[in-house]
Amino acid sequence: MTVIRIGTRKSRLAMWQTQSVADALEKRGIATEIRSMDTKGDKILEKTIAKIGSKGVFTEELEEQLAAGLTDIAVHSAKDMQSHLPPGFELIAFGLREKVNDVLVSDNVDLDLADSRRPLKIGTSSVRRVALLKHFYPHLETVDMRGNLQTRIAKMRAGDCDALMLAYAGVWRMGYGDMIAHTFDETTFIPPVGQGCIAVEAAAALPKDKRQQLRLAVNDAESETCLLAERAFLRRLEGGCSIPVFGLATLEGDELIFNGGLVSLDGATVLKHTLVGPRHTANEIGEQAGQYILDNGGRELLAKIRRQQDES
Repeated sequence: MTVIRIGTRKSRLAMWQTQSVADALEKRGIATEIRSMDTKGDKILEKTIAKIGSKGVFTEELEEQLAAGLTDIAVHSAKDMQSHLPPGFELIAFGLREKVNDVLVSDNVDLDLADSRRPLKIGTSSVRRVALLKHFYPHLETVDMRGNLQTRIAKMRAGDCDALMLAYAGVWRMGYGDMIAHTFDETTFIPPVGQGCIAVEAAAALPKDKRQQLRLAVNDAESETCLLAERAFLRRLEGGCSIPVFGLATLEGDELIFNGGLVSLDGATVLKHTLVGPRHTANEIGEQAGQYILDNGGRELLAKIRRQQDES
């Protein structure tokens, strides 16, 4: 009997996502075994992701299990995946994508972001969210907020901030939808690459029969097409969790519409580009959009961002 061994982080959200993959496999008669662990990104909460190092902070230990043959696959939030996977690893499936928007979570659902007379304090660990808030709502204050969703809500209720800025998908999956005070328009606050999507990673040596079974059970073709474009864009910019890159691909019939860009850390400069093309050219669309950003101020802005982060 085929058994798929699944590696995952221990957080409630990670376990929810992993269980959804396990359920999809078991519906097809494939037994599963879940092995959970804490990664570097889960253990080190007193530093920002940028300070820890953005490459593999949530994935490195899970990849070690894959390489050792202790697990067959690892389940991740697609937005946590670095632009270049280590040699010998690949993403083999993407789950059906959830709503992609950023949201504000608070016990006060009547928050007014535009009211500069009472500036709000927003908790977030994302450099992209901080930069975009500085651009669109410069009167707001942001505070670094690490930890799982439940930990962050506890910190908010202790007075560390007025609201948390998070991904809708995680908030909804954890049952906190009634605390959503504001939903940001995804055409303005363009999400990070992969937000709202579950990614399945495997070692290149995974047997073909297991790979095929996994794709049949888990992979959503439209989500995969969009993620191929977004990840190609991210690779071209060599972005990661510590770089304020954003990118979102959507499908309209046979066309793929990609919107992506880069924002300076202080929010003063926003570079954006939209590219439309046939859906079967998803990789090329993402690469071309990334090249456009690089050729139109992005290369210099990326160098500046990295200098500022090295100096801080």
